[in-house]
Amino acid sequence: MYRRSTAAALLMAAALTLTACSSDGDGKAGQAEAKPPAASPVPDPADSAAPSAAPDAKPTGPVLPDAKLTPKTGSFKPNEKAYLSGRVPEKMDPAAVLQSGQEACQRVERTAKRDKDAATGAVISGEIPGAKDAIPYLCPAQKPILDAAAKGFGDGTRPAPAPGTYRALTQNTACTWEAKGKDGSVLASGPESAPKPGDKITATVPAGAAEFSSVNCSAWIPA
Repeated sequence: MYRRSTAAALLMAAALTLTACSSDGDGKAGQAEAKPPAASPVPDPADSAAPSAAPDAKPTGPVLPDAKLTPKTGSFKPNEKAYLSGRVPEKMDPAAVLQSGQEACQRVERTAKRDKDAATGAVISGEIPGAKDAIPYLCPAQKPILDAAAKGFGDGTRPAPAPGTYRALTQNTACTWEAKGKDGSVLASGPESAPKPGDKITATVPAGAAEFSSVNCSAWIPA
């Protein structure tokens, strides 16, 4: 009788132990594993497929037709719609492309207010992406900057330069330049003397030059 009671007690204790383990002690069996993890943002496939705004070049893929160039609220002005025409990739908010152009205009305006040469150089070099496209539509008051930039060229190497005198859009005393002939010989170089801070740096490209190169000169425009 004693042995049976002991055996029964042991079996009951084992059963209680198994029940406690499976219920984690509070009767909420498996809830910790069944509960999904905390929610995290899942990217919208449409958003991940949408290209980023690139205001300095019109997209090569499909674009929104003009009839669909509408903001979520309000409406675009005629000049804004003209800027956006053919420039907004499919699946992109036209307002985002417009904002990029407006930001380019704001940068040109701020820079030109301090230094017109610096603004012209930034447009020539592409330091302000999208400025060349945005200015005619979104900030036409800056067209003189755009017109000056159209006549200039950036730092680096330029093949077949037009002869004439050019002015560097910088006062960097480290600016150096040279013009070479077809045989690679140096036809002219500069600066001829060490420029002082505030001096205008010029370069004269002789007729027959096959290449003009410069370093630390930002950009050049006709003097």
